[in-house]
Amino acid sequence: MEPLVIVAIAFVVLFFFAGIRIVRPTHRALVERLGKYHHFASFGFNWIIPGIDRMFVINVTEKMINAEPQEIITNDNLNARVDAQVYFKIKSDEESVKNSQYNVNSIEYQIVNLARTTLRNIIGTMTLKSANSERGKINKELHSTLLDETRNWGIEIVRTELKEIDPPKDVQETMNKIVKAENEKIAAIDYATATETKADGEKRAEIRRAEGIKQAAILRAEGEAQAIQLVNEAAEEFFVGNAQLLRRIQAMETSLKDNSKIVVPMGSDLVNVMGEMGGIIPLREKTV
Repeated sequence: MEPLVIVAIAFVVLFFFAGIRIVRPTHRALVERLGKYHHFASFGFNWIIPGIDRMFVINVTEKMINAEPQEIITNDNLNARVDAQVYFKIKSDEESVKNSQYNVNSIEYQIVNLARTTLRNIIGTMTLKSANSERGKINKELHSTLLDETRNWGIEIVRTELKEIDPPKDVQETMNKIVKAENEKIAAIDYATATETKADGEKRAEIRRAEGIKQAAILRAEGEAQAIQLVNEAAEEFFVGNAQLLRRIQAMETSLKDNSKIVVPMGSDLVNVMGEMGGIIPLREKTV
């Protein structure tokens, strides 16, 4: 009996270990018994009946799938090459995990085709220019549509990213030329504005210099006028009552200007004035 007991114990031990299943924290599991759903297995230690139960382990972490590049005809009849990425994850609760396995076949394949179809519907109503400038709007509409369509799949569409919208090569070259021309136009306007500003500054500087010269001339003229006034005032003060003598001096200056010779009587006032001006003392006749 002992060998049979040992065999039985060994069989039970092997049977027990054969049914052990360890589920990682990043996964959840569904256990089916004889082809029918039996229970939900969370992460950690789990045990199933070998040969009768079958465990399906499902990853519940976030995944990224590429919607694959495709040619889409825009509203202005241009072929645009469009590519996008979809980020999703299976919800970790029991009902969601069940729906992801029993309500849809091949989730990733279904999401890719749904995203491609949605992109064609969205971009097909837009021009190429608006599609390039409204990427945020396209992402929002794509995300909203995928959420509605996958509501019973037990998944969460985390976000969508529009990778590229590439126009045909000839259209791209034309767009590049337009952008280059616009940049050159802006640069030319900036240069013209800078030149105009410089010219305006030089003009103002010239005006300031002219105003300075004008003010200096005015001040100089005022100084000369004041000097003349002072001379006049001095003449009136020191030559009062000597007008006749002043007239004689002026006549003498006029006569001597051309080296003219003039005979002046001895003892006249003019001789005395001339002597005082030149520091000369007239000679007196000797008495015999």
